[in-house]
Amino acid sequence: MQSLLIIGFVWPEPNSSAAGGRMMQLISLFQEQGFTITFASPAQDSDFMIDLQPFQVDKKAIVLNSESFDTFVEELNPTVVLFDRFMMEEQFGWRVAEKCPNALRILDTEDLHSLRLARQKAFKENREFKTTDLLVEEVAKREIASILRCDLSLIISEFEIELLTNTFKIDASVLYYLPLLLEPQAVLNLNTTLSFERRKDFVFIGNFLHEPNWNAVQYLKETIWPLIKKQVPDAVCCIYGAYPSQKVLQLHNAKEGFLILGRADNAQEVVKHARVVLAPLRFGAGIKGKLLEAMQFGTPSVTTTIGAESMQGDLSWNGFVEDNCIIFANKAVFLYQDEKIWLEAQQNGFEIIKQRYMRTLFESEFKEQILTLQENLPQHRLNNFLGALLQHHTLKSTKYMSKWIEEKNKR
Repeated sequence: MQSLLIIGFVWPEPNSSAAGGRMMQLISLFQEQGFTITFASPAQDSDFMIDLQPFQVDKKAIVLNSESFDTFVEELNPTVVLFDRFMMEEQFGWRVAEKCPNALRILDTEDLHSLRLARQKAFKENREFKTTDLLVEEVAKREIASILRCDLSLIISEFEIELLTNTFKIDASVLYYLPLLLEPQAVLNLNTTLSFERRKDFVFIGNFLHEPNWNAVQYLKETIWPLIKKQVPDAVCCIYGAYPSQKVLQLHNAKEGFLILGRADNAQEVVKHARVVLAPLRFGAGIKGKLLEAMQFGTPSVTTTIGAESMQGDLSWNGFVEDNCIIFANKAVFLYQDEKIWLEAQQNGFEIIKQRYMRTLFESEFKEQILTLQENLPQHRLNNFLGALLQHHTLKSTKYMSKWIEEKNKR
């Protein structure tokens, strides 16, 4: 029987972030292929992590820089190992390569961390981001090395596929486009979604451990919301998100109709009842779960170029994409007040999902990709000489650094 070991950066929290939902999607895709699954992580348990047992997934706590992992992985002997973000490949990849050399090694990037960080740096330096910024970014060097060392990397955004192939010259054979996916029954339609009249409020939703979300809420509070409130005096903006810090909570101002409401008990219900989702993201990477969720529940959105990146293809957005704060606010008001435009935007969202995010569009091809790689793994690795080179040198350097830490910890 095929077996999958997932090495997680954190335990999945699908109700806290799109990354948690993404991980549960991957688990489901592999289970449909008949894999037994073990999820291992060095992270501490959290109050909001999902219980993996009902999903027939074994949970295993592992330790960084410890030979106990070597024994564990050798006994488990998985046929496929999935690293959740490049940091886990850095930590455990060399151990997997040593103890289970025949296991297919897959990296789920979530988004390109180096792209997000480089854009954030450019934003804070008040300059335009250039792709050449990545060539001097230390995290980019680590992330690209991790991608090359793996047999396949799952990329969530078409923009990031182009960046990796054109800027970093990575061979397309080690990259695979797999966005966030939705089940057909999970998507609402005009017959099941709430009407324009039954909805109210503007909404922002996002995990506050994610710097782009915190920055977007600051931008909303200080710049965009006053412009909206001036035109719609009775409007309310509800800000939801897991892990709000004190600096986030301090933005709450009921008099201004700007409400910091913390973690949503049910994020889907929040989005389903909102009239417009606001997402003025000024930096970031990947595709945005909050905007896909808005489309899923028939809620039009206003976002930025960064927010909509790689999400719609050639289709019309389910609302408006604007980078200028004044135009952003005006479009948000327009969408909030005009039912005809609102309904057109809602239909656009359903069409984007239908053509780009349905699980049925990807699952068969993904299954074939995994089987093909497993059947041709020796040749696939021979073709990836840079990956083999990095695997050789990184294995040595990372191995002995880890061994040094391991010995140090024994004292």
